[in-house]
Amino acid sequence: MSVFDVEIDGLRGGSADLGQYQGKAVLVVNVASKCGLTPQYSGLERLQERFAERGFTVLGVPCNQFMGQEPGTPDEIAEFCSTTYGVSFPLTEKVEVNGDDRHPLYRELVGTPDADGHTGDIRWNFEKFLIGPDGAVAARFAPQAEPESAEVVAAIEETLPT
Repeated sequence: MSVFDVEIDGLRGGSADLGQYQGKAVLVVNVASKCGLTPQYSGLERLQERFAERGFTVLGVPCNQFMGQEPGTPDEIAEFCSTTYGVSFPLTEKVEVNGDDRHPLYRELVGTPDADGHTGDIRWNFEKFLIGPDGAVAARFAPQAEPESAEVVAAIEETLPT
């Protein structure tokens, strides 16, 4: 099974159809609107703009598990992302990324280590997982890793479909 087989809804309902991303590189990020790391939306959007034509997308996954920093309704989240950061990349429904109710998408992701060897629970908002065109997790980045950091950009460039 790959992440492309996982069922998850879009932010405003209906399937997010992860299968549509087969053959592409996808940066999955658990996002929140009221977090100190929320300005990372700007860098994520710039990555989307920079690499979209080369078979890449950011996939934002809202989560309210970290100090209630994503309390909004789907419409509020969509409006905030659009008007504040000009987000054009897709957003899924709000999910839980840790605990007994961890969404199946995150069950597939959390076994992958980051550069420091961390596996398991998501540590905070804006933890990032790079998925390769084959659906395998290619890299994991800590929440504090800036989207446009050299390490993230290099990993994306290595993972883009040829």
